[in-house]
Amino acid sequence: MNMVSDIFNTLLLTARDVVPIAVILFGFQLGVLRRPIVHWQKVLLGFIYVILGLTFFLVGLELALFPIGEDMANQLTSPSFLHPDGDMSPFVWQDYLWVYIFAAAIGFSTTIAEPSLIAVAIKANEVSGGTIGIQGLRISVAIGVAVGIALGCFRIVVGDPIHYYIMAGYVLVVIQTFYAPKMIVPLAYDSGGVTTSTVTVPLVAALGLGLATNVDGRDPLIDGFGLIAFASLFPMITVMGYAQLVEFMIKRKSAKER
Repeated sequence: MNMVSDIFNTLLLTARDVVPIAVILFGFQLGVLRRPIVHWQKVLLGFIYVILGLTFFLVGLELALFPIGEDMANQLTSPSFLHPDGDMSPFVWQDYLWVYIFAAAIGFSTTIAEPSLIAVAIKANEVSGGTIGIQGLRISVAIGVAVGIALGCFRIVVGDPIHYYIMAGYVLVVIQTFYAPKMIVPLAYDSGGVTTSTVTVPLVAALGLGLATNVDGRDPLIDGFGLIAFASLFPMITVMGYAQLVEFMIKRKSAKER
């Protein structure tokens, strides 16, 4: 009964969030543009699919991925795992190697599964006429999130101020903006935002809080947050870097053919 109740409550909340979108779209189509909705039966059925799909998606995350992510974050940062031999010497940043690996893996996998990134990648592929590959964009963004979250975990362990990392990262983004292909720059900036959505945020937040709680001298409120900023920043770097690499390889191939 609890699961049925959870599904029903999530269904109501999802419908509450989706219905205003439908009202705005239909309102502008009928009231402002004064044009009929083509194939309105299919459009209505599509909205029903969206509500049901999001409902089961969110319930699945809540029942499966979130608890496992929180448990693994706590277990990977527990003293018994880091020093199974009972060594009481102070921890150093190298002791948290598995935390960095887990952070990178969870960042990559959740980004690949991020619905908002999939939607952006499909639209970018359509608009560019296939020039921007769907999988290439998704993988480059996922690599950026993986590197960003792993580096963010390293920052929590060593206790460095977050603003040094963020400032250095955005300096690199600004420099890349001048040299990256112009068509990729806006997409790279948007790619940083779409990574912080339904799947990524809860797992990454749980990892940061679990790490800050178990590392001596760290405050969960001050040090536990900030991983989302890394997850937003580094995809911009990797997407523009991917475009710069492709452009360099094309120019190099053209030069050899001459």
